[in-house]
Amino acid sequence: MSINRRHFLASAAAATGAIMLPRAVMAADTIKLGSVLDVSGIFDAYGKPMDMAMRLAVSQINAAGGLLGKQVEVVGYDTQSDMALYSQYAQQLVREDKVDVVHGGILSASREAIRQTLHKNKTLYFYNVLYEGGVCDRNIFINGVTPAQQAEALVPYAMGKSGKKVYIVAADYNYGQITARWLQKFVADNGGETVGVDFFPLDVSDFGSTIAKIQTAGADLVIAPLVGGAHLSFFRQWAAAGMKDRIALASTTMGVGNEHKVLTAEEGNGIMVAYNYSQELDTPENAAFKEAWVAAGGDAGGMHELAVSNYHGVLTWAEGVRIAGTLERDAVVEALETGVSITGPGGKVTVDPKTHHAVLDVHLMEVENQGMRVVETLPQRQPIDTQAVCDLGANPDDNTQYEIQI
Repeated sequence: MSINRRHFLASAAAATGAIMLPRAVMAADTIKLGSVLDVSGIFDAYGKPMDMAMRLAVSQINAAGGLLGKQVEVVGYDTQSDMALYSQYAQQLVREDKVDVVHGGILSASREAIRQTLHKNKTLYFYNVLYEGGVCDRNIFINGVTPAQQAEALVPYAMGKSGKKVYIVAADYNYGQITARWLQKFVADNGGETVGVDFFPLDVSDFGSTIAKIQTAGADLVIAPLVGGAHLSFFRQWAAAGMKDRIALASTTMGVGNEHKVLTAEEGNGIMVAYNYSQELDTPENAAFKEAWVAAGGDAGGMHELAVSNYHGVLTWAEGVRIAGTLERDAVVEALETGVSITGPGGKVTVDPKTHHAVLDVHLMEVENQGMRVVETLPQRQPIDTQAVCDLGANPDDNTQYEIQI
């Protein structure tokens, strides 16, 4: 079994230890779910738990009898955090593996590397990640929170605990740039002032000069849409400079890959965030998910926002297949467009027919002793940013990522 290409079979037969059928026989009798994720490399902190969550969802579907009388088989590829491999594996999933659906992509660049291939080949695609918003494509369903769902709640909360002058430090690619604009909008809407905005390539890890600029600007609050392991250095350097107790800190990304567990409590305590999921959510669905995760061999603290979003995405797709009664793409899309809902560890998730994005709960939280303490739950937030530019009911042939004007 190669490092790059890893086929996994999740079936009830495997769960009970029964003899497995030969792959050639099994393949004709299974539903193929394609997965392409960064399971190794610099983004594996996101990809590994996402991969496990996807497989957990598939195993639960199979244990309950599968879909349409068939078991679901995972055809998974590890891109090793190499964007060039996304396009290669998308082609492979479509042309050789002939999968029925693809769940995958983490960074926006990886999504766009495969979205057009899947659209052209009419292979249904689920992108289950927090992202910048604006994708309008009837072939894709997106389960992650968008900036407006998140920032509209986070900004007034964080400003209320700090002050009106806000400094933004963001990743220098489309997610960070677009999110920074939404943050500036909501700062202004709440009577505040953005006193500075800086963007950083993903490999930047020295933030000393920026921390000095923030002090000079007289900021009351810093909001940080930073991404990846290098950018985690900002939070460490911020605390080391003695800033944590002087200027409040919020983020739209810190913690989605369990970064708060990498920081010490002294470095992370008090950082304000807003996501769909926290391990600390006290619901029956979250308790059951955590129990199943550990039973499947997962680290008790290993699940995170992106993993849960991927889990939700698989369950949402499965519900669409059940309602459609077929794997035929257009029928499944139409079924999902009825406003399918599932309830998972992050709460209720509903498909918005107009945009194919998710209506979901957003939880205002603060980092506390390497956990995320839930302060307030805001139920069923609409993806208002993408709704402003996308109407797939009126324009079903749209295939655009809009740059939302703010």
